[in-house]
Amino acid sequence: MALKHLTKTGQLSRFILRLDRVKVSLWLIGITFFTLIVPAAFEGLYENQQERDAMAETMANPAMTAMVGPGNLENYTTGAMTTHQMLLMTALVAGLMSILLVSRHTRGDEEDGRIELIRSLPAGRLSYLNAALVVITGTSVVLALINGFGLYALGIETMDLAGSLLYGAGLGGTALVFAGVAAVFAQLSESSRGTIGLSIGVLLFSYLFRAVTDISNESLSWLSPLGWVTKTEAYTNNNWGPIFLMVVAAAILFILANYLQSIRDLESGFLPSKPGRSTASSFLQGPLGLAWRLQRTGAFFWAIGMFVLGASYGSVMGDMESFFEGNEMLQQMLQPVEGLTLTEQFIPMLLIVMSIMATVPPVIAMNKLRGEEKKERLDHLLGRAVSRTQLMGGYLLLAVLNAFIMISLTAIGLWSAADAVMEEGLSFSMIYGAALAYLPATLVMVGLAVFLAGVLPKLTPFVWAYVLYSFFVVYLGNLMQFPEWTAKISPFGHVAQVPVEEAAFLPLFLLCVVAAALMALGLIGFRKRDISA
Repeated sequence: MALKHLTKTGQLSRFILRLDRVKVSLWLIGITFFTLIVPAAFEGLYENQQERDAMAETMANPAMTAMVGPGNLENYTTGAMTTHQMLLMTALVAGLMSILLVSRHTRGDEEDGRIELIRSLPAGRLSYLNAALVVITGTSVVLALINGFGLYALGIETMDLAGSLLYGAGLGGTALVFAGVAAVFAQLSESSRGTIGLSIGVLLFSYLFRAVTDISNESLSWLSPLGWVTKTEAYTNNNWGPIFLMVVAAAILFILANYLQSIRDLESGFLPSKPGRSTASSFLQGPLGLAWRLQRTGAFFWAIGMFVLGASYGSVMGDMESFFEGNEMLQQMLQPVEGLTLTEQFIPMLLIVMSIMATVPPVIAMNKLRGEEKKERLDHLLGRAVSRTQLMGGYLLLAVLNAFIMISLTAIGLWSAADAVMEEGLSFSMIYGAALAYLPATLVMVGLAVFLAGVLPKLTPFVWAYVLYSFFVVYLGNLMQFPEWTAKISPFGHVAQVPVEEAAFLPLFLLCVVAAALMALGLIGFRKRDISA
């Protein structure tokens, strides 16, 4: 690579860092906060090794292995518990951070014409790409260091410096790998939407592939980058080999991205794009049709991903009953409900994770409107015979349908796989009804996205913080014994855990009322406020 192609990389790196200093800081603070709060909570909740061993018994089943990965359950110290229950999930967030930041400053800036402007100045052909990679590499290193030294600073006996630094390196290494994935897809795809969609697709596939192989053939999970994370075994065996693999994989992806950038034309991609129709259909000529056209590819891949997610969890249900039968301690802790198998009592835990995951695509669909506004594309639509209510209403309708379809596909995937591997199977009506009980909570999240887009557009990203908060307090609340009121702040905390609990009409009705109110306020606000870049 000629050095002339890297001219001004340093200055552009400082420019990108200045643009994203707030976003990068928020990502680092958020990930670090949830990393440090968990082991401190574990230390207070489990005061002796006997209590930690009891928790290890609850985690030693195929469903939990698929969800959080394998762990050292024979020596379940606070450090081993933190690595087992938190490292993989936090690494997913770190990977998402890299995808969004890299996509924004590669294909996103190219799509908006900024890179063309920069190339007109004395800057190298590959300078802006490498500037983005320098920033995300620095962010990954900082993420690794502050989490590593932060965990060690907690002063917990079983969390030594070597294990803490390895834990942090697992997060930083994951961020680097998926930065490379996003950088490559930024060259292959012709749009930022495609770059983000394909990159997140790889992230989800890596998680699902690891989940299946950790249950069926653990050696195959070495083929997944997220499988490398769990194999670091921080605080127990302290295996640094996976970190080396992450760095090598990231370096290869960075080099490949640079090569692809050097041989392609600006604003072009390598993935073929078929020509559109010569005339638009009547459906496409309206705001609803246009919104669907912009989102259909992403919605399709999310639909496949949600079905596979449900099926991956359902595929391990056949092994759980035999595990429970030989585990008297776990049977006593579950306090079996009359008429329900022990496997059925684990269903609410699975549905919580899947319902929150199913909330992501409808919120993305709704936030697409704000993205179009920031790119100054709404003026072209509103300058025609299109009302603001029609415009936002089209995105809202798609988001609501998206929520229903994603939750439905997740439930169908869970039921179909479980029915195939279990002798007696599970009731479809029970699984589907339990999943749909979370739909009002998802609609509250969509309503919040509508409200923010219509009334407080600059705070639109706040909805993601709320989704992340919901995941931690609802999913981890039982494990960490959070106060009950922390879960009630989230709409998901008001949903009955069917089939263990009976579904109550009033909480679901009130959630629907809150969702409708937020949507109405958002539509009114969008109609009255100024459209701004």
